[in-house]
Amino acid sequence: QVQLVESGGGLVQAGGSLRLSCAASGRTFTFSDYAMGWFRQAPGTEREFVSTISRSGRTITYADSVKGRFTISRDNAKNTVYLQMNSLKPEDTAVYYCAADLLGGVTTIRSEYDYWGQGTQVTVSS
Repeated sequence: QVQLVESGGGLVQAGGSLRLSCAASGRTFTFSDYAMGWFRQAPGTEREFVSTISRSGRTITYADSVKGRFTISRDNAKNTVYLQMNSLKPEDTAVYYCAADLLGGVTTIRSEYDYWGQGTQVTVSS
């Protein structure tokens, strides 16, 4: 079993920045065995892909809506994945979830991920 705990959400004005973190843990768990992803869900909408990073960190994919503004990274020594969010817009308001895909590659498909965190709220005011 893998536990994922997100942090770093909050309220920010449009144009501002936030850095989300997702700490992973588990009894028999090797963080570098997991590709990691970030998704988000606004009220009344489907959970949508934001970004993903491969197990080594060398391959990264972003949704078009965040490309150039968000940066995903990981620290395998700290079992943590990050999402740096700059130039935030009101439409970025959502609950942000991290997810782990065991032995996976980079995928945008929600059902490919094996474990999910509880989410952290990001609210961007105009």
